[in-house]
Amino acid sequence: MTDQPYQGGPYEGYDPYQQQWPTQDPHHGGPGHDPEPTQQWQGQTWETQTHAPVQAETAYLPGQQQQQGYQHYQQQYEQPYQQPQQHADPYAGAYAPAPEPAPAPAPAAEPAEGEPSYGPATVAGNARITDAQRARLEGRSPIIEPGMQPALLTAVLGLLLAATAPIASYALVVPLVLLQAVTAAGWFRLNGMWPARQGIALAFAGALTADVAVLAAGRDHTLVAILGPLGLWVLLSLVLQLRSHASPDERMYGLMATVTSAALAVLATGYLAADPHAVSVGAAAVAVAVLARALPLPTPASVVVALLAAAGAGIAAGSMTGFGTKGALLGAAAGACALIGHRVAAYDYPSRFVHFTAGVALPLSAAAPVVWVLGRALG
Repeated sequence: MTDQPYQGGPYEGYDPYQQQWPTQDPHHGGPGHDPEPTQQWQGQTWETQTHAPVQAETAYLPGQQQQQGYQHYQQQYEQPYQQPQQHADPYAGAYAPAPEPAPAPAPAAEPAEGEPSYGPATVAGNARITDAQRARLEGRSPIIEPGMQPALLTAVLGLLLAATAPIASYALVVPLVLLQAVTAAGWFRLNGMWPARQGIALAFAGALTADVAVLAAGRDHTLVAILGPLGLWVLLSLVLQLRSHASPDERMYGLMATVTSAALAVLATGYLAADPHAVSVGAAAVAVAVLARALPLPTPASVVVALLAAAGAGIAAGSMTGFGTKGALLGAAAGACALIGHRVAAYDYPSRFVHFTAGVALPLSAAAPVVWVLGRALG
């Protein structure tokens, strides 16, 4: 302890709180002036060697008489001290003033209508959530029914299949090829993979190969003519995905989408392999079932009405084709498969494009294997 101020370098004995007080003549009174001689501490009062400075919300602004040592200290640490509220300085004989409260942060701006919304920040950036995920988080259903317009298109395509089947196999090929093309495109779009020209072309080529095989082999060898191209296209899809340079997860996802799309398009060839009268009954039942499902009714009631309508359409078409009352069973089974395809096309918050592709084709494509197998069993 000494009565003389410390005359050392810029770091030794520096007290950042001492700079808060206005410079006063020791012979005049003023704020913080003690008429009695005050001993000054010769040494470090804040232990700057062991305490790291704390980031403050408001910066410390020194006065015009700031010493060179504090300037060097501030430049080195680039962080001002945060003054604790009501901190008592036993050597100054007064309380240091409390800092002003920091202003509240401004609320985040709400996204404008029509702009994309983003999720919380992650290590890799902002992860965008899909509409289906947002619907689940908000407690809404990710199921959106295709509606009446896709149902009308399905009914038209089904009636074309029913009308051309008794005429000739080559007449049936025209609406069948259209059905297979829409099935391949709709399945890829339903899985969020668009554009996927290579996968769509691959699935459609498999369907055309199955059609040609059935026409060449005849209805007596349809099982081999359908399963042969199906197995070949699964192997071809596997080879193409193994040559892809995408990540393993993306390759697996693409493989499953390609195989499923090709399988649905190839199995739609079952209309060409089935008995013509069974095709008429099953396609007419699908058309009526999808129209009944699109009516503005509660879901359970709509499903029951659709199945009853499909069975009735099967009886009506069976009476015109010689199938008789057995058409009720075939119609109800085809209608049930159509409702499954309709439900798949409505899953996971689909877009309008999905409704007019997968929503149109999947009910008919899903019913094709049942029409083929059950039609032969009942016929």
